[in-house]
Amino acid sequence: MITRRQAISRMGIGAATLSLAPLQVFAGMEELRRHPIHSTGEKIPVIGLGTWRTFNVGDDEELMLDRTKVVKSFFDEGGGMIDCSPMYGSARELMGFAFERLGVPDTLFSAEKVWTREGSATREQVRESEELWGVKPFDLMQIHNLVSWEAHLETLKEMKENGDIRYIGLTTSHGRRHRDLEAIMRRGGIDFVQLTYNLTHRSVEDRLLPLAKDEGIAIIANRPYDGGRLIRDLKAKHEVPQWASDAFDCESWADFLLKFITSHPAMACAIPATTSVSHLKENMQAGRGSLPDEETRQRMIRHVESL
Repeated sequence: MITRRQAISRMGIGAATLSLAPLQVFAGMEELRRHPIHSTGEKIPVIGLGTWRTFNVGDDEELMLDRTKVVKSFFDEGGGMIDCSPMYGSARELMGFAFERLGVPDTLFSAEKVWTREGSATREQVRESEELWGVKPFDLMQIHNLVSWEAHLETLKEMKENGDIRYIGLTTSHGRRHRDLEAIMRRGGIDFVQLTYNLTHRSVEDRLLPLAKDEGIAIIANRPYDGGRLIRDLKAKHEVPQWASDAFDCESWADFLLKFITSHPAMACAIPATTSVSHLKENMQAGRGSLPDEETRQRMIRHVESL
């Protein structure tokens, strides 16, 4: 694994291929919809950026530049939350590389994770991520997949009280450990929960999403495209139904899938990952325009189930 400094030094003259125009929302562009962080009322854009798999590019110069262009486009489109983890290979180094070239936008909502079984290593791993990103303090620090959560949570609460991080969260994925997560949510003291939620994986609707709403916990939806399989299959085999366009400004499968997620009243943000600037722009467009109502959401479920 390379360090941020090593990555930058290896770029050399190749960095000149990247346009360093100022980050800004294009004139006349509709702003992204924002949803509240329930514990404070602060609002964040409903479409964020995930980095799982997509930003693990090692020291490949061309791929590092490509991903930096994705990051730049994300902020040009009005993006806020970028979510990363020590588990994601070289993704943290890539974030530092991108911000070294682009600057750190004021609109960034930085979301990282603690991922170590050493309960005493919480602060050390946070400091390591701060150095790799070139960002301090993080807006959100999450305990990845509940690993050693009791020890990490105690330390993170102290760090939040001291102003070393702004928000605390827990994550899970693939439907794992929902009972454990529910019990922790009921204890209080956390601001965010990140979990898997998409149109074909909705088990969290029964207990976790209503609980989050009741407890004032903001929800981040990971795997909104089921690791990419869901949107690839729909794009390859089916057209977006016309009724969706009439009902809620839906022009693409990205609109269809992401607006289903972000229309749930417990949802703060969805974090699709991509390697493509064109796909990034398509994802961000799903944060604009109207959202489906509950009747339309049920029609969306029935439609995808019928395909």
